[in-house]
Amino acid sequence: MSSCKHTHTDGQAHELRVEHLEVAYRHNTVLEDINLTTHCGSSLALVGPNGAGKSTLLKSIAALIKPRQGRVTWSGEDNVKCRGGEFAYLPQHDEVNWDFPITVRGVVEMGRYSQLGPWRKFTEKDDLAVEQALDLMEMNGELAKRQISELSGGQKQRAFIARAVAQEAHLLLLDEPFTGLDREHTANLTRLLRKLTMENRLVIASHHDINTLADIFDQVLLLNRRVIAFGDCEDTLTEENLSLTFQNTTHV
Repeated sequence: MSSCKHTHTDGQAHELRVEHLEVAYRHNTVLEDINLTTHCGSSLALVGPNGAGKSTLLKSIAALIKPRQGRVTWSGEDNVKCRGGEFAYLPQHDEVNWDFPITVRGVVEMGRYSQLGPWRKFTEKDDLAVEQALDLMEMNGELAKRQISELSGGQKQRAFIARAVAQEAHLLLLDEPFTGLDREHTANLTRLLRKLTMENRLVIASHHDINTLADIFDQVLLLNRRVIAFGDCEDTLTEENLSLTFQNTTHV
């Protein structure tokens, strides 16, 4: 079970700090001197070309990758202590085995495993957490009984976000959650992510559509192996910053 467990008090917001983070695969440096600070109650988009290090940064924050140097902390605690408890990582769509025989409710119940510890059975508290997560993501009733293979793209994302909510994660790390969604499902997922930030959670997601950034996220980090710019969407999404981020590439 995770030893990193924080609760909110009035006026408090958990702070995520990434300091001088450098990540390399063998001799290939993927991220260099990454620095950012953000907090609960907000949403942050990671934007950059393919190969810019967006997925690597998400995995590094989630403590799934060990950096070559630098550190990540959550309210002063090392991120490794928060893995599986306060942090929830959702991989890209094609990294999930959608044919695995499990229902939506079964997926969401998996979010409670990190809270149970060894040999403990589900309690009324665990059942309530699952119900609340399903309700928040609007997946209760008949939808909760469906096999995940029967879900639409937007419903699949909601199921895995509901698992993170049941886990009581305060930081959700989402890798391209809007990929493949039509306009209606994009709008619905945007609304639900807003719900999460209003509940004082922090949402960080890689994103590829420049045109929808400001409608979905509060902040943006423009990334191309290093930080090009970081801040509120309206201040950061300038032609100059985008040109520096996507130089020698084309972007939509």
